[in-house]
Amino acid sequence: MTRSLTLSAAAAFVLLALGALVLPDWAMFLFAMALAKGLVCLGIVGMMRGGLVSFGQGLYYCLGAYTATLVANTFGVSDIFLLTVLSTGVCLAVGLAFGPLLASYRGIFFAMLSLALSMVLYGSLSKMSFIGGTDGLNIAAPTFLGWAPEGRALQTALYLYVAVMVVIAGTLMRIYFDSEQGLIALAARDNELRVEYLGASVRNVNTYSYVFGAVLGGIGGTIAVLALGHVDPEFAFWTTSGEFVFVAILAGYLSVPSVFVAAIILEMVRSFSNLYFPNTWQLALGIFLLIVIVVLPDGLGSLVRRRKGDAT
Repeated sequence: MTRSLTLSAAAAFVLLALGALVLPDWAMFLFAMALAKGLVCLGIVGMMRGGLVSFGQGLYYCLGAYTATLVANTFGVSDIFLLTVLSTGVCLAVGLAFGPLLASYRGIFFAMLSLALSMVLYGSLSKMSFIGGTDGLNIAAPTFLGWAPEGRALQTALYLYVAVMVVIAGTLMRIYFDSEQGLIALAARDNELRVEYLGASVRNVNTYSYVFGAVLGGIGGTIAVLALGHVDPEFAFWTTSGEFVFVAILAGYLSVPSVFVAAIILEMVRSFSNLYFPNTWQLALGIFLLIVIVVLPDGLGSLVRRRKGDAT
C-alpha cells in the first residue's frame, strides 16, 4: 500500500509538473489558484468524512494570507517557504484554540459557528484601517531560497511550488484517512453513538479534522495571496467559504485527487462563464452544481469507487 501511494504521488507530481511546460501563463495562474483553493477544500472534505461541513474555512484562508502579507511587509521576509511555515503556524494555533470547542457541535450548529468565526474576522479586518481596511494590502513577489524569478519564471516557480504542496498534502491526508483515526471519523458519519460505545472519542477525531483543515486553509491562503499579490477582507467573507463548500460537494469525500480536479473544474467553469456570460455567470455555476448533484450525488470521487466496483 505504501509503494502504491508513493507511485501515485510521484505520478501526480509528474502530471502536474508537465503543466508548467504546456500551459500558457493565464492557464498556469488559473491552475495555481485552483490548486491553492483545492488545499482549503481538502480540509473541508476531511471534516465531511466525519459528517461535518465547515462554512467558515475562509477564516484560515484569510488568516494565512494576511499573516504572510503582514510578515512580508513588516519584516521584509519574502521567502515563500518561510512565509508558508509562519502562516501555517498561526493557523495551527488558532485551529487548536477553536477546534475542541467546535468539535462538540454537529450539523447546522457546527456550520453556523464556523461561519460566525469567519465573519468576525471579516468584520474586524474591514474596520482596521491601519492594515488597509476594506482595500486590503499588497504583497511583493516571493523569492525561493534567495532566488527572485520574474515573469514566466515566477509563474512557473509558483505553479511548481503549489504542485509540490498539493502532492505532499494529498498524500498525508490519504494516509490519515486510511489510519485508525480517519476510519473512526468515517464510521462516526454513519453512526456516532455506536462509535462512542466502542470506546472511541468522536470529539477528538473531529478536533483533528478541524485542525488539519485549519493548516490546509493557511497554506492555501498563503499561496493564493502570493500568486495574486493582494489580499483583502473578502478572503474571509461567507461567499468565499461557500465556494470552498461548493468544491467539496462537487468532489465528494471518497477520493483525494477528486478534490483538486473539482477545484480546477470550478475555476475553469467560473472563468469561462464570466467571460461569455458576464451578467449571469453565477447562474451558470448554480446549474452546473445542480447537474453534478443529480448525476453524481456522492461527488466526482464516486466515479473511482464505481470503477473499482465494476472491476471486482
